[in-house]
Amino acid sequence: MPTTNHFSHPFASTVKTFRTASGKSGRFYSLPALAKQYPSVKRLPVSLRIVLESVLRHCDGERVTPEHVAQLAQWQPNTARTDEIPFTVARVVLQDFTGVPLLADLAAMRSVAQRMGQDPKKIEPLVPVDLVVDHSVMVDYYGTRQALDLNMKLEFQRNNERYQFMKWGMQAFDTFGVVPPGFGIVHQVNLEYLARGVHMKGGLYYPDTLVGTDSHTTMINGIGVVAWGVGGIEAEAAMLGQPVYFLTPDVVGFELTGRLREGVTATDLVLTVTEILRQHKVVGKFVEFFGEGTKSLALPDRATIANMAPEYGATMGFFPVDEKTLDYFRGTGRSKAEIEAFEAYFRAQGLFGVPASGDIDYSKVVKLDLGLVTPSLAGPKRPQDRIELGQVARQFSELFSKPNAENGFNRPAELLHTRYPAKDSEVAPVPVPSAKPTPEGAPRFEAEMVANRPVRASAPAKEPARKEVTIGNGDVLIAAITSCTNTSNPGVLLAAGLLAKKAVEAGLKVQPHIKTSLAPGSRIVTEYLTQTGLLPYLEKLGFALAGYGCTTCIGNAGDLTPELNAVITQNDLICAAVLSGNRNFEARIHPNLKANFLASPPLVVAYALAGNVMKDLMTEPLGKGKGGKPVYLGDVWPSSDEIYKLMKFAMNGKAYRDNYERVASEPGKLWEKIQGVSGNAYTWPRSTYIAEPPFFENFRLEAATTAEPPTVRGARVMALFGDSITTDHISPAGNIAEKSPAGQWLLERGVLKADFNSYGARRGHHDVMMRGTFANVRIKNLMLAPRPDGSREEGGLTLYQQEGADKGQKLSIFDAAMRYQAAGVPTVIFAGEEYGTGSSRDWAAKGTQLLGIKAVVARSFERIHRSNLVGMGVLPLQFKAGDSWESLGLTGDETIDVIPHPELLPQSEAKLVITRATGERREVSVILRIDTPVEVNYYREGGILPYVLRQLLSA
Repeated sequence: MPTTNHFSHPFASTVKTFRTASGKSGRFYSLPALAKQYPSVKRLPVSLRIVLESVLRHCDGERVTPEHVAQLAQWQPNTARTDEIPFTVARVVLQDFTGVPLLADLAAMRSVAQRMGQDPKKIEPLVPVDLVVDHSVMVDYYGTRQALDLNMKLEFQRNNERYQFMKWGMQAFDTFGVVPPGFGIVHQVNLEYLARGVHMKGGLYYPDTLVGTDSHTTMINGIGVVAWGVGGIEAEAAMLGQPVYFLTPDVVGFELTGRLREGVTATDLVLTVTEILRQHKVVGKFVEFFGEGTKSLALPDRATIANMAPEYGATMGFFPVDEKTLDYFRGTGRSKAEIEAFEAYFRAQGLFGVPASGDIDYSKVVKLDLGLVTPSLAGPKRPQDRIELGQVARQFSELFSKPNAENGFNRPAELLHTRYPAKDSEVAPVPVPSAKPTPEGAPRFEAEMVANRPVRASAPAKEPARKEVTIGNGDVLIAAITSCTNTSNPGVLLAAGLLAKKAVEAGLKVQPHIKTSLAPGSRIVTEYLTQTGLLPYLEKLGFALAGYGCTTCIGNAGDLTPELNAVITQNDLICAAVLSGNRNFEARIHPNLKANFLASPPLVVAYALAGNVMKDLMTEPLGKGKGGKPVYLGDVWPSSDEIYKLMKFAMNGKAYRDNYERVASEPGKLWEKIQGVSGNAYTWPRSTYIAEPPFFENFRLEAATTAEPPTVRGARVMALFGDSITTDHISPAGNIAEKSPAGQWLLERGVLKADFNSYGARRGHHDVMMRGTFANVRIKNLMLAPRPDGSREEGGLTLYQQEGADKGQKLSIFDAAMRYQAAGVPTVIFAGEEYGTGSSRDWAAKGTQLLGIKAVVARSFERIHRSNLVGMGVLPLQFKAGDSWESLGLTGDETIDVIPHPELLPQSEAKLVITRATGERREVSVILRIDTPVEVNYYREGGILPYVLRQLLSA
């Protein structure tokens, strides 16, 4: 809200009144009124107009000035982007993996305040903050109706300390709420429950806007909400009253025409959109959908496309508000008064309806005829690598022997069809584990295999029959209908249920060694699958409900059996996962599965039936059914009419209201039993999950100032990376290896391997996370010499280059970093294109800073990670066109000086001085990717966290 009374506001004349259909009135800052002063407002993209409303409303002459309003009101489609927008959001949403470290930072700020004799309550979110616990459940049990309860019991055992910390946060902060585990993923809960359409305070109405600590916060763009993902670092600033600063963006208009063909799903569409927009290089841009084809898309289809904005690289994938948005609000249980205010507000602002071609000035227009979209998958390593369904088998076969540099697997072609026995593999029913609470960390003990087999409800035989299972390249070992992209969409989930029904009736089965799971994004999914009678058929094929949360897509698939792991690793097999998620980066799904394909839920079921991605589903049968009859995909694929007839079960307002009324309290449930400490300042009990972060050590109320530019002298090279190094590579979320620095640290503190949990769950403890930085098992540091076969060693390793007896020694990046820091030697990272692609993972920047890395020099950065690096006081530097560390001939034994512009001007030139081991020196100019003036301030004060803390404590 504005800090000044609206009558003294520089644009007070723009405050107008609107009326709802029931005759109620409300005040608002009117964009049509502002257009009388700035006529260009009428042709601004819809998304920019919503941002403009926030700038207009918060104009106080200090942080937000009339010049900011004028600059954005007069936005030009194509011009140099130098203007900075101070965007103040209405609320903030968090998921638990990123929310816990953010809460730890806030708690640390309160501890600093307390130590300085100030009131800890000075640190308080100024906008509503909701944390949705959705990333902690793992698929340990599957294939049985008991799986949900068993997985949730394990979740609460593993995460008890984290959940106690969240309970403290709920009582310590007035504006901080938690949606407990078991309700769904943050994006689905945001769509169905948290999003209000418009907010009202003191009679003044304004649109719902937010930032979230998950990159897929953009799913909410599907209902006309301006929002995107940020790192926890930037989210904290937004929570504490700081505007979100960003450069005025280009806005790419995406015109959709025509209609989807029969048999084509929203997933096929989104994979096509992702492929197209990656080619158009929309990183850091807004994408706004318009045209007749956009009008035809149901709201869940829009949300599916919006969800994938990080995969196509855009800041947002925005859909304007129209009648379908109102239909969705009605179908999800919003009140009549809310919907009337929502519609009246957007109509009064001139923002209601999907624009037609020519209505708006865009920086660029991209077009797609929906009728050209075909059934597709994406993979096997990146979400933008779309493959038409009929080409998947051929593509996998070709990639099998292609070199890594061509996205291949570098395996001998003659081994493609070789199969190996998985000895002692259990394929018969096994006993259902006890539903009683199990020991801490169970079932991840020596009998791990039992927990990770498909458990069936039927009674076991006295001596389970054993059958030899052979495993080969391309075998599907994980088939997961997982939360993020597709479970906003009842169309594809009903399609999966219908396909399962037809497959069961035809006599098809899924092999028991394939790990199948259903982990929807909302409890409502289970309700409509039950009401339509489809859930039993999914269960029959092994797709029993495993949990409500971000499971397989985040790396929480749970392990495979020891036998399967052994046969894969011993024979270097390229086995597959097929999942209905949005991320398939290397080692994200499972460390031993190197081929990961994104697909619609019905195709996930189809590939589970087929069992291998080298089976061409367009021409070959899925399998043999009753009487040995071959059953093809076309035989079981549901028609659009069959799906449409069931859609009424998915839009039931009462069901949504009843479900979310239980957020506040579910008596007797696991969450109610969690007890947290009380008080305004956290007491930091001893824990391997939560610790006071070190970012405020030696904090002073006055920032250290110096006339000297922030140069880096005599730095050593920590790593030379290639293209597409993701935040998963930099800060993995999945398993903690026993021999890794993080694993060794946990063992030294008496934590059993069974209780390691995951990096994602331990993000509240810096000692684990800094040891996990660059610890992904698939990351390749190209400083290390290639193997004789040309392949590269994998894992977070480097060559220690400081002069001495151990020069050239191969060490983990963490161990090398500790030696460099002890010697007072700074370090730098070199990388290629798209450094930091992927999740909005603030630990990818925090860990980089704690390792003593002062600068990252890359050919290009993804938006959120670049911002996070600046926020943690690490210099992001970008090579100029044509330059790279390869073209400079770097090998990793050089020393590096970084000399920025003396005034640290945004996007100015910086000098890179390279001194080779021979003494030869070379200078090269790079671009300083500190993009805005406020980022200069953040960097000079040691990062965004100390900057904000100084402001709060000085107020």
